[in-house]
Amino acid sequence: MTQEELGVLGETMAQRHLINNSYEILDMNWRYHRYELDIVARKENWIVFVEVKTRENAYAGEPWEAVKRQKQNRIINAANEYLIQKDINLDCRFDIISIVHNSKYSRLEHLEDAFYPLSR
Repeated sequence: MTQEELGVLGETMAQRHLINNSYEILDMNWRYHRYELDIVARKENWIVFVEVKTRENAYAGEPWEAVKRQKQNRIINAANEYLIQKDINLDCRFDIISIVHNSKYSRLEHLEDAFYPLSR
C-alpha cells in the first residue's frame, strides 16, 4: 500500500469513526491556500477540526506525535479562515485521530482537544 493509499484509508476510517460517534461531517480535505483541514465536523454546538495521521507502525512514535506546533499553527490558521468564509459562530476545538494500520493490526485513537491556539 502506498503512503497516499494509506492516508486515504486513514481518512475514511476516521470519518466512519466520527459518524459512528454522532458527528456530522461538514467538509473533507478543505483547502485554504497551502493549508488543508482533513475533516471538519460538527457535534452538538461544536465545530471540530480533525487532523488525521495514519502510519503502518508506531516504531518511530505514535502518529499523533507528528502534529508539531508548526503544523498545529497551519491548521489553526485554516480553521480561522474556514469559520470566516462559512460565517460560523460556534465554539471550536482541534482533535487528532491517530491511526496505526497494517495487514496484521489496526488501532484508531481519537484525541479530543489535542491542541489549542496560543494566546497572543
